[in-house]
Amino acid sequence: MKLLDTLHRWTGGLIGLVLALLGLSGTILLYEHLWIGVPGTSDPLRGDLATVAATTERLMATPGAQGIIYADERFGLHQLRFAEGAGAYASQSGEIVTRWASQWERPELWIFDFHHHLFAGDSGEWAIGIAGLSGLFFVVSGAILWWRTRKTFQLRLWPKRMSRPAIVMHHRDLGIVVAPLLLISIVTGTMMIFRPFALAVVAPFGPVAETAKALDPPKYKGGPLAEKPDYTAMLTEARRRFPDAEFRILSLPRKPGDPISLRMKQPAEWLPNGRTTLAFDAATGEVLATRDALTLAPGAQAFNMAFPIHASKVGGWAWRSVLTVSGLSLTLLGSLAVWTFWFRRPKAARRPVKAALASA
Repeated sequence: MKLLDTLHRWTGGLIGLVLALLGLSGTILLYEHLWIGVPGTSDPLRGDLATVAATTERLMATPGAQGIIYADERFGLHQLRFAEGAGAYASQSGEIVTRWASQWERPELWIFDFHHHLFAGDSGEWAIGIAGLSGLFFVVSGAILWWRTRKTFQLRLWPKRMSRPAIVMHHRDLGIVVAPLLLISIVTGTMMIFRPFALAVVAPFGPVAETAKALDPPKYKGGPLAEKPDYTAMLTEARRRFPDAEFRILSLPRKPGDPISLRMKQPAEWLPNGRTTLAFDAATGEVLATRDALTLAPGAQAFNMAFPIHASKVGGWAWRSVLTVSGLSLTLLGSLAVWTFWFRRPKAARRPVKAALASA
């Protein structure tokens, strides 16, 4: 238990601040649809084929446009995507409401980038994944260590005083209460970063090989991008094949030969942008392949539920409130763990750390 206690304290001291910032940024993102100060965010959704097709033709004629994230019930504007982080919000009639040249001009974009990549791209994802696994150990080891002192349990939202013993007691007792919520947040978040971890979590739903194959569908090659793709025909064909699905993301090819991709969301899907996908030949508009998310392997469907649970895209205000408690608790526990470890350690315990740092 002494070794476990040491590992728990060092884990909190080393990654507590990262976990705290992830908890805070994640909590802010839960409410981004409410604080994005752009006209039209609360417009009712107009998802009929004629309106969406006309708006798509208009927006994709914008020079440099690479794709559209369509409006939904929660957010009433389309997001037009350009190269190098540039973009624009547009009304559902196709009028540009605001534009930006980089993500730094839109707080919702750079907060999202921090939460998912720590501003460091793929390397940041690895760092977040490692922090997630460390956070998982942090929660489990904390629950084991709490059991020894369970008879002194006292729930407080804030430490009785800012002394080390009071903070440690508060950390221990608040941590055990929110541990189930932290596990949900950490597990679902880490699943989206580390595929092997995700496959292990969803293994009870079906064979791992079948799940992995469903999560990585084959790529299809087509001709070069036409000068003026017929988006109306593509959307019409997509609606014919999936009459009840919403249009979610239209993406142009990233390199020559790649197809035009259209993602749709069927009513039974939890994922806000859906996983029902159509691939169109970029030259002719011919359908190369379709993928019905509701017929994927059970393990893949379970994996697709991780993000909606993690980001409160299901469950309404009740679940969003639960995740708010989880995010704020992680912020508080992580920041106070760092504070007590580095600045409120007993003097006798501080000397070995200082000596080790001096000799490094």
